[in-house]
Amino acid sequence: MGFGDYTADDFGHSPLMFYFEVTQACDLVCRHCRASAQEIAHPGQLTTDQARALIDQIAAFPKPPSLVLTGGDPLKRRDLFELIAHAAECGLHVALTPSATPLATRDALERAQAAGVRRIGVSLDGADAPTHDAFRGWQGSFDRTLLMMADARSLGLPVQVNTTISRRNFPQLDAMADLLSTQGIAMWAAFFLIPVGRGVLEERLQPLEYEIAFERLFHHAGTQPYAVKTTEAPHYRRFVMEHGANPLDGPRGGLLDRPRGADARHRAPLGIGDGKGIVFVGHTGEIYPSGFLPLECGRFPTDSVIDVYQDHPTFRALRDPDRFQPKCGVCEYRHVCGGSRARAYAATGDPLGEEPDCLYLPVESAEVIRVPANTAT
Repeated sequence: MGFGDYTADDFGHSPLMFYFEVTQACDLVCRHCRASAQEIAHPGQLTTDQARALIDQIAAFPKPPSLVLTGGDPLKRRDLFELIAHAAECGLHVALTPSATPLATRDALERAQAAGVRRIGVSLDGADAPTHDAFRGWQGSFDRTLLMMADARSLGLPVQVNTTISRRNFPQLDAMADLLSTQGIAMWAAFFLIPVGRGVLEERLQPLEYEIAFERLFHHAGTQPYAVKTTEAPHYRRFVMEHGANPLDGPRGGLLDRPRGADARHRAPLGIGDGKGIVFVGHTGEIYPSGFLPLECGRFPTDSVIDVYQDHPTFRALRDPDRFQPKCGVCEYRHVCGGSRARAYAATGDPLGEEPDCLYLPVESAEVIRVPANTAT
């Protein structure tokens, strides 16, 4: 299923993107790791048979979503290529997010492609080796990432580059954009830091810095040879609309093709977010609204992922922006933005709370919202 086949009418019954954390094992020690990944796999991670059964359920959604196999490092899982092949046989669009370690060889990427992977995601968190390698906890990760992109190019395998934006690399946005312009990638996805896992030790941007980052991303979206999107920064959609453009809310980190030109300009934004077009299953079967929103709503195989997505009260609430707390709940952009539910939960303990990192004051709420005098912008 492509983005063009998915509409807001599908939110209630089918996600657009399904993330399956096949393992938390990883040889990197990334400073912002959502999963706080470890070198050795958890003994309770889903077995091969359980993982295949999960894939069968994913394919049984009324509109089957695209499947992203993530981790940890998926290449640490021995049955990975079997799982990829099974998902492809079920008719699913499969993407893979391998870590930049010596396991990510050209042969491994070629085997993944032969099994059915249609796109890969790689992480680049700095414009140079010192910045990126410090982020990733392994000297040599930057060079390995560039090599992975080169190998993917040689295989004709489309690449999405994922960058976690924090105070550490915020000044390098333009330099990263220019570096990526030489790498033949399909998409640059800017992930804005959520304080979860090891990410609680990183410093996220201030609200005004988001606006500066949005301006630079908006610029590069119009000038670079690749598509640009954000993850966990839905208020970028508001920024884009304020500047006279129509944001394509393509798959949130979803590694899908994005139409360019007139087709992209005339697509209405869907407002996809945590639990709204998104579902995430952890390595031991936990069912979450997203990987950044660790609210367990069920556990596979005991619970059906279809039933949880469609009917769990948390998922249903996340799909109703009118239930969000002011200012998000009264904002005129709430149906296309709605704020990051993951960041609201991390900052306030309430997944329906306000987006803490948005400086926008809704026009319709000027009479009812009072901004504290000491609020930092």
